[in-house]
Amino acid sequence: MSIVLYHHPFSRAANVVWMLEEVEAPYEIRHVDILKGEQKSAAMVALNPMGKLPGRTDGDTVVTESAAIGLYLADRYALGRLAPRVDDPARAAYLRWSLFAPSVIEPGAMAKMAGWAFKDSQAGWGNYEAMLASMESALAGHEFLLGKEFSMADVIFGGTLRYMLMVKSLEARPAFTEYVARLAARPALQRAEARNAAIRKELGLDR
Repeated sequence: MSIVLYHHPFSRAANVVWMLEEVEAPYEIRHVDILKGEQKSAAMVALNPMGKLPGRTDGDTVVTESAAIGLYLADRYALGRLAPRVDDPARAAYLRWSLFAPSVIEPGAMAKMAGWAFKDSQAGWGNYEAMLASMESALAGHEFLLGKEFSMADVIFGGTLRYMLMVKSLEARPAFTEYVARLAARPALQRAEARNAAIRKELGLDR
């Protein structure tokens, strides 16, 4: 196997397992104990100077940052199936919503929870209500972000949304909960959930 995922089930690497299951490429999981700080080891920092998970190698190619990993995997292993081709107009929305997750949803939700004070015009994620309205607009009248076609954008955006709803850091609006229910029916997500659960059990993290 050329793909190696550096993983802990309590990190964003858990969602990368879903990405890998969707592209249907063989992969190996290597455990990194973030509870002991192993992500800050010299070997891991050599892969990702941030000292964070997830990290993924594909032969000699190193990719970090969850959204970047998803985009890479879809282009490399599922172009035209999970990623619109470069000349497909749908690629614009695909990239937009893939990058909306880490650049707007994550900081926007954190800012709301932490009560950060800032000017909307100075923050890339704007304000919380505008963020939620934008997310609803992305899903309005659509089964998935690109319409009827599921894509890696749904894994990136949807994976973030699933987690935020689980930890109650986003308002559970009907558009969000209905979308997450559709994602839950994906066989690849079910396989990923089972694999992450098995790893948690093996590591004694379900206690």
